[in-house]
Amino acid sequence: MKLAIQHKWDLTFQEAQHLQKELQSRVDLSTTLELPQIHIVAAADISYSRKSQWLFGVVVLVRFPEMTLLATYANRMKTHFPYVPGYLSFREVPVLIPIFEKIETEFDVILCDGQGIAHPRRFGLASHVGVLLDKPAIGCAKSRLIGTYQEPGPLKGDFSDLMDGAERIGMVLRTRDRVKPLFISPGHKMDFDTARKITLACVQRYRIPEPLRLAHQIVNKIRAQETEGIVS
Repeated sequence: MKLAIQHKWDLTFQEAQHLQKELQSRVDLSTTLELPQIHIVAAADISYSRKSQWLFGVVVLVRFPEMTLLATYANRMKTHFPYVPGYLSFREVPVLIPIFEKIETEFDVILCDGQGIAHPRRFGLASHVGVLLDKPAIGCAKSRLIGTYQEPGPLKGDFSDLMDGAERIGMVLRTRDRVKPLFISPGHKMDFDTARKITLACVQRYRIPEPLRLAHQIVNKIRAQETEGIVS
């Protein structure tokens, strides 16, 4: 897969903030994607210790709606960008780019373990990945970065809006009965309702959508196996 946009990664905070604003202007919050059109879902996850420069990234391809694993792609690399909330995509996305460049199979949507537009500058990891690839992307985060919300109802599918002032930036979605909700936000080529429907359609027995759960398991296993032989 070829990137639609490329940029340098050796940036200062000021340069990163400027680039976020520039790329955010390309984010598309509309979609023509519907559930019957989805055949393959990609899910991306990154694992690392804040005390180490080594990052491990995994992208899995999963057949939709069966949720069967089709392929796994992995990469590891050193990062020199510090761990700073609001700028994590500049630390994390570089390990994913070589993975996506290796993937030849067409997929329909990307789920990312992170934020989409639910971000101070409306450009979280899912937006960054989506814009660089020019593919539909959804941010599925386990915790809130910014915004306020009312607690959603207790049942699977219940949701409330995540707001930043008067602006809707995401949804707080209950993916299982009486479990902690997820924070869902469109990343790119994605509207709010479609992001919510796709996320729910990918949930099986667990709180986390199955493609992301698989990616998380695999990347943590790879990190555990390989970290022993790596000097930080």
